[in-house]
Amino acid sequence: MEFRSRMTVRLVKSVANDADVAKAARVSTIGSESLERELPTEGLINFLMRDRHGSPFEHNSMTFLVQAPIFVAREHFRHRAGWSYNEESARYRELKPSFYIPAEDRNLVQVGKPGAYTFEPGTFQHRGSLLGSMRVAYGESYRQYLNMLEDGIAREVARCVLPVGTYTSYYATCNARSLMHFLSLRTIREGSAFPSFPQREIEMVAEGMEREFQSLMPHTHAAYEKNGRVAP
Repeated sequence: MEFRSRMTVRLVKSVANDADVAKAARVSTIGSESLERELPTEGLINFLMRDRHGSPFEHNSMTFLVQAPIFVAREHFRHRAGWSYNEESARYRELKPSFYIPAEDRNLVQVGKPGAYTFEPGTFQHRGSLLGSMRVAYGESYRQYLNMLEDGIAREVARCVLPVGTYTSYYATCNARSLMHFLSLRTIREGSAFPSFPQREIEMVAEGMEREFQSLMPHTHAAYEKNGRVAP
């Protein structure tokens, strides 16, 4: 049985760069010459981002392979515009005993009421209770899962006992515009025009994707930061 605290985000393939954003924008003013001429990109991209001309940021693609707990995948799949997903299926394969346990730096205690709360680290006792309960629950649920499979119960039925802390893997494909919208909601950053308060685990996925995005499209990412992390 494996216990994990991190999310894995791997860039599988990409067709994404700053030049293509600028070319898509310039087709409106110079037509087909936009493909043939190499012109500066940084200033134009900042203008597009500032004035929220969003469609030029859609002419690219990034595909990620994500490994995360089921509850994180369900949060991610709520993002539908500009995203495509394919997830491993517990109907067709036996899921591995890989389960999420929060790392030591993960705050555990909610203080306040919905809409006006913070999270605090908690005590040594909180941590001990968490680890003990999770290990027992994960172990028992997976044993019952295997028992049902051995008894001939279909995988699609036996999976019902598995908890949402079970790791799953999925492909997620998006363009830069949809990714920026995702990042604006699923990360905490000073200077954001619209503050967000995501669950830490989905933020870890977002951080992994943002690192790849920044590497592939540095001018687009810089303009995104400069203009308050608002998707155009």
